[in-house]
Amino acid sequence: MRRIVLVTLSALAALSAPSAIARNQDKPVTDKEPDAVDVATTPVTDLNLKKDEIPPLLIRAQKKPYDLSGLSRCAALIAEVNKFDNLLGDDIDLPQNVRSGPSAGRVAQSVVGSFIPFRGIIREVSGANEQQRKLQAAIQAGLARRGFLKGVGQSRGCRYPARPATERDIDRIQAERARAAQAEKAKKK
Repeated sequence: MRRIVLVTLSALAALSAPSAIARNQDKPVTDKEPDAVDVATTPVTDLNLKKDEIPPLLIRAQKKPYDLSGLSRCAALIAEVNKFDNLLGDDIDLPQNVRSGPSAGRVAQSVVGSFIPFRGIIREVSGANEQQRKLQAAIQAGLARRGFLKGVGQSRGCRYPARPATERDIDRIQAERARAAQAEKAKKK
């Protein structure tokens, strides 16, 4: 029975992998909330057949975290920080969404993972854990670079997002997001 479930899930994961890649381009790499596709691809990910690729922006941040080439103007700093915001999600200077308790996606992913015997060893041998460590290191480099760029922007007198958010910026951003959520909700009706 376990083999049937594992084979079925692996087949579903392989079929859904291309759509998962397209879907994941829209969400920040730091968004760890698994959805149905993530749950279905758990066996393939554990075998390191589906890897979380490290975005080029994060690779550059690892290689040159304090490089200011081409960033002499505030507009260039704003554009660069926006790239990191789109890739990493909100910076720490904005209010964070607080998750309450385990989500359905996390529980489902855990259940699917429990069907894989010796999952931890398989992830280590297949290289999946190493790939995860590399991705986490790249994310840390991206977070550090974004913070560095905001510090440079603040010292140059640039406007947000090339400097930390003020209370005024936070209020404006939250109001914009509330309006966008209402518009999206109205569109679905």
